[in-house]
Amino acid sequence: MKLGRLNHIGVATPSIEASIAHYRDVMGALKIHKPFDLEAQGVKVCFVDTPGEGGTFGTQIELIEPLGTDSPINGFLAKNPLGGQHHVCFEVADIDEARKEFEELGKRILGPTRLGAHGTPIFFLHPKDMQGILTEIMETPKEGSHWSN
Repeated sequence: MKLGRLNHIGVATPSIEASIAHYRDVMGALKIHKPFDLEAQGVKVCFVDTPGEGGTFGTQIELIEPLGTDSPINGFLAKNPLGGQHHVCFEVADIDEARKEFEELGKRILGPTRLGAHGTPIFFLHPKDMQGILTEIMETPKEGSHWSN
């Protein structure tokens, strides 16, 4: 498996609005996207863009807040009430090929491939197989989409 671009770092938060204020007022973020509900995954999402070299787009922080009592991040926030790093996300060119390669390597995949917050297919790898880090694998957004560079 060839490591793709780091697309985002997921940060669980008990309050997206408080986290937006933090990234805007403390960290000086220039581009904060409008929060939206991702009901299929039980979270409210907000992306914060970080700059890259020469003013280009860098990577993103994905703020995730639970949406309801069945949200998969409620357990994380119960253990980490202030929030914190939840996952990292890497891009791949072909999600189906990546899934097959990870399965052949014996890596545990958590659930089916589904659409993620960027509108592209994703899946998650178990942290016990990924050096203790919940890892999201995401198909690279198509050129010209809202989320491509």
